[in-house]
Amino acid sequence: MQIACALGLVHAAFSLYWALGGRWLLDTVGQGAVDLARQQPQTAFWLLLAVALFKGAAAIIPLLNAQGRMPWPGLWRGMSWVGSVFLILYGGVFAITAGLVLTGVVHPAGDIDRMGMVGHALLWDPLFLLWGVFLLAHLWLTRRHA
Repeated sequence: MQIACALGLVHAAFSLYWALGGRWLLDTVGQGAVDLARQQPQTAFWLLLAVALFKGAAAIIPLLNAQGRMPWPGLWRGMSWVGSVFLILYGGVFAITAGLVLTGVVHPAGDIDRMGMVGHALLWDPLFLLWGVFLLAHLWLTRRHA
């Protein structure tokens, strides 16, 4: 569970870093993110702050719940099951899709954002995938047998 939490907090930390004006690796998210940060910094701040808070909560709540420190543990566990499957599917589909575009197997119409594709294929989406895998593994290994 700690690994899942750490992976989620890495995602959250980068979103917070970008919200506060950092630009390192922002181009690996996509040119749209770079343009938004440059052209509408206040909008980018609030959007990225909300994303960072959501990711942080999604990383920390399952850990706190596993430690028995959350009210309504069944609710949070159920949400964690849904979240883990979402993370696996989202991360897996987008990492594979970006990889297929980068390797030339898939040819999208128009230009591609190469740095964004590299970031999604090799960093952000695999990170989502691993976060989901470790969360799901914890949930599976700690399930109660009827």
